[in-house]
Amino acid sequence: MCRGLFEVHKLLFSFQICAKIQEAAGKLNMDEYSFFLRGGLMDNPCTSWLADSSWDNITELDKLPNFHGIMASFEQYPQEWNLWFTSTEPEHATLPGVWENKCNELQKMLIVRSLRPDRVSFCITSFIVNNLGSRFVEPPVLNMKAVVEESTSRTPLIFVLSPGVDPTGALLHLAEASGMSKHFHALSLGQGQAPIAKSMIEEGHWVFLANCHLSLSWMPDLDKLVEHVHPRGSTLIVITLPSVLVTEAQFNRCSKPVFYRKLVFSLCFFHSILLERKKFLQLGWNIVYVCNDHLLGVALQVSENLLSQYLDNYEEIPWDALKYLIAGVNYGGHVTDDWDRRLLTTYISDYFCDAAINQLSSLSSYYIPHDGPQSSYKEYINMLPPTEHPGVFGQHPNADIASQIAETRMLFDTLLSLQPRVTSPTAVGARPSREDQVRARQNSIRGGLGLLSENTQLDIRSKISSLVELERGIKGLVVMSPNLEETFNCIYDARVPPLWEKAYPSQKPLAAWTRDLCQRVDQFARWAETARPPVLFWLSGFTFPNGFLTAVLQSCARQHNISVDTLSWEFIVSTVDDSNLLDPPKDGVYVRGLYLEGAGWDQKNSCLVEAKPMQMVCPIPTIHFRPVEHRKKMAKSMYLCPCYYFPVRSGGAGRASFVIAVELKTGAVTADHWIKRGTALLMSLDN
Repeated sequence: MCRGLFEVHKLLFSFQICAKIQEAAGKLNMDEYSFFLRGGLMDNPCTSWLADSSWDNITELDKLPNFHGIMASFEQYPQEWNLWFTSTEPEHATLPGVWENKCNELQKMLIVRSLRPDRVSFCITSFIVNNLGSRFVEPPVLNMKAVVEESTSRTPLIFVLSPGVDPTGALLHLAEASGMSKHFHALSLGQGQAPIAKSMIEEGHWVFLANCHLSLSWMPDLDKLVEHVHPRGSTLIVITLPSVLVTEAQFNRCSKPVFYRKLVFSLCFFHSILLERKKFLQLGWNIVYVCNDHLLGVALQVSENLLSQYLDNYEEIPWDALKYLIAGVNYGGHVTDDWDRRLLTTYISDYFCDAAINQLSSLSSYYIPHDGPQSSYKEYINMLPPTEHPGVFGQHPNADIASQIAETRMLFDTLLSLQPRVTSPTAVGARPSREDQVRARQNSIRGGLGLLSENTQLDIRSKISSLVELERGIKGLVVMSPNLEETFNCIYDARVPPLWEKAYPSQKPLAAWTRDLCQRVDQFARWAETARPPVLFWLSGFTFPNGFLTAVLQSCARQHNISVDTLSWEFIVSTVDDSNLLDPPKDGVYVRGLYLEGAGWDQKNSCLVEAKPMQMVCPIPTIHFRPVEHRKKMAKSMYLCPCYYFPVRSGGAGRASFVIAVELKTGAVTADHWIKRGTALLMSLDN
């Protein structure tokens, strides 16, 4: 079974088996397991370090019989909980108060899920090992011989490869061990190759077909060919994606082989950085680019040709020309986002310079090895750590935590999709049915929305109407339409229904989204009641903040009788508390409620600093957006920080996420440091 699973699904598959076995044995509390998958939907006593979404989980957890009193323990032991929360491996740390001895393994997992979702996968691994054994988290290594023995000439082997994986070596070794090396043929499909492949298959050879995705029109003919091949004929091995290798011949090109090999190694390292950076999600690249091996293999080959040509014809390495051709032409042509292109250019400057000939990273373990044969370079590569430190990418250790949280969300989403959607009749004393739970949640939401003023541009009434219809549907008074069914499932899973998401883009869970909606409406309701704009504008509360900022520029242009085209923004980060900002500025507006991602903020020196451990985002003080005429060129000590409407920087729901670029002081490092950190301002968060 493991052979047919992607790596990302193996742990999930083992955990699903483990959970079902525990459920069948009566060892799984279904209320607690349901909370583990869904989390919760109250006031937070630890606002300085605990996110509201985490507190929502704790308040919901307190409702379970075995967790009564856990909310009060945060008021009783705030420092102890903070110490547990900030520990490197909280799943192994001692829980505060009575909870260490009171909780079993699954119950401890619920607390980890509530407060430190980045450690859930580690908890799941331990849970599987303790209940099923270690072999369920150690998938067997692929045995190529066993795979081939199980196949026949009419059941071809199909390899679906991840980037960078190449089974060619293992297949060649197997062919030699089986005495079939003379009958093993590798063929890359393309124009004119189909007849050759057909002939080889009919002659009974082991046939290795690469790049089948380049000959899709021939696949039906191949299917018919396999059906009519002799049962003891050839073995057909199909690989769906090409693999890129730097051959020995490529490695020894150029009249200056030592420099050339170092540059090729630097290029390969740069190539791998581009591929692997995507694991940091929004802190990696704004857009997930389709960087398959074929595309990047061509870029690698062209880049090698450029390196060889320039080193043969120039005494000194023409770095500027190489940077332009490699970044601007080869790789840059596939990077469409402006901010991603800035990052690409920064990496190019790092890996194609005199300093990179020896040291590739600020970490001492990453360097270009001493010159030697290709095998010596491969030996060095095999000695590198199996898991890359975030510093290799120029990232903060917090970036790893963010990616682990995203993996946990993906795991829960998949597990939720596997849960049954039917409800058995509620027995006396049994846990509430799905319908009862949804009804309770939708009543709570209606209560919050009902307090809002009807005189708003947001269509609150349509949301209340959908909740009324949902309640009627649960009672059986109306037919549950697909939209109502979808709303029902979303509320049960504590997710925002797609129908509601049309109001404005958001990544928040249901409880946080409801609070956010109330705050948005409250801002405009107060503005309408007083007939005066607020002193501090919560820019995140605008559905289209770009329109508001444009209106501010136009107002300033009319006020000073100048062209709006001559105006641009100056950004002044406040050094005083918001309570001291009593009057609006003469020009521009005060903007509050922005968050820094990928950095911290030094309020004393008004500059960027490194984020604290576990600090995924950092509130930035109120910023004065001040229109100025004929703005001077930005100083080198400033970082041009992109500001996004919501955490998905590529945008969504048919609209862009980028709003404006804000200039911030870089502090003790250069702007390139923050570019590689992926530092950005966010108007709203996902919790």
